[in-house]
Amino acid sequence: MDDCLFCKMARGEIPTNKVYEDDTVLAFYDIDPQAPVHFLVIPKQHISSPDDITQENSAVVAHIFEVISKVSKELNLENGYRVVTNCGKDGGQSVKHLHFHVLAKRSLKWPPG
Repeated sequence: MDDCLFCKMARGEIPTNKVYEDDTVLAFYDIDPQAPVHFLVIPKQHISSPDDITQENSAVVAHIFEVISKVSKELNLENGYRVVTNCGKDGGQSVKHLHFHVLAKRSLKWPPG
């Protein structure tokens, strides 16, 4: 999509602080980090949200999780990390392009409460 922020990043039209890139995905540090380590992984193919994952495009999601594992090892996130994705307005999705937040190096009390 021509006007999609993450598509522009994937095409290199908007610079990112890149963590990883291949033909299928781009990973980059979040501009407003919510943890000491906070990066996003996006498919280069435009998929609007988790609701738009289909049998035809679902392999990219598996690849995204392979990349998350690889990058997390490279960043020495051996104590763990959190992977978050939002779906739709009520789910907190602010960019209509499938993306996964990876957050680490922050103590979380889980479950909350």
